[in-house]
Amino acid sequence: MKTALALAFALSLSVGCSSKPPAASADNAQGSTGSTSTAQAAAQPRSAQPGVQTVTGTVLETMDAANYTYIRVKGDAGDLWAASLQFKVAVGDRVVVPLETPMQNFRSESLKRDFPVIYFASRIGREGDPVAPTMAASHATPGMEQMPAGHGAQGAAVSAVTEPIAPAEGGMAIADVWAKRTSLAGKTVIVRGKVVKFNSGIMGRNWLHLQDGSGKAADATHDLTVTTDAVVKLGDIVTAKGVLAIDKDFTAGYVYPAIIESATVIVK
Repeated sequence: MKTALALAFALSLSVGCSSKPPAASADNAQGSTGSTSTAQAAAQPRSAQPGVQTVTGTVLETMDAANYTYIRVKGDAGDLWAASLQFKVAVGDRVVVPLETPMQNFRSESLKRDFPVIYFASRIGREGDPVAPTMAASHATPGMEQMPAGHGAQGAAVSAVTEPIAPAEGGMAIADVWAKRTSLAGKTVIVRGKVVKFNSGIMGRNWLHLQDGSGKAADATHDLTVTTDAVVKLGDIVTAKGVLAIDKDFTAGYVYPAIIESATVIVK
């Protein structure tokens, strides 16, 4: 069964979980989601996020497929499979695996292999590694390897916006949308900002992240996810108009505390 996962692939640029859960990317993956911790990567990522159970063990098997590195790890409670964006690892290495985004009955088309249970982690580090920056957990969501050709992420995410971008006429700053999100739920909002992340053709829509220089990365109020039929480029300054949804749950622990859906997007 195909399961739609929220995606930020973050569709998120280091947005994360403090007082608000992070936005994550949507993905088309085969398999069904298991129970999940729902913890996500924080705005200042750590090798093991607070509140996320981890397993430390020895790598017994490793392989790369599409954008991922898959590993089989021997932990105290037995073997488990995990995957994350490609990283260097060898059999015999001791690693720490965050038990994020468990997928049951997951099929990797690239590997032509089925996994009864596999964990897609934001980062898999070596035992004893210091705390190090990493991409948000939404960047390590399963199924990107299964996207149709020509779809998916449009290159690397651009740098976070620091210079203010003025709101469009009748629009709001992204930080204000976050501050007023409860009262704005179900209403049409207009925001203007730079496209810092773009994914296309996921769950029948395109996904982009906007930043306008307002808000704070520490509480993820600097970044807003938008779904649309429009196609844009990284770095474009766009105006998006759509209905704001809050606490939008795409299962597997991925919840958007705020997202503009089915937006009209104009490049300006």
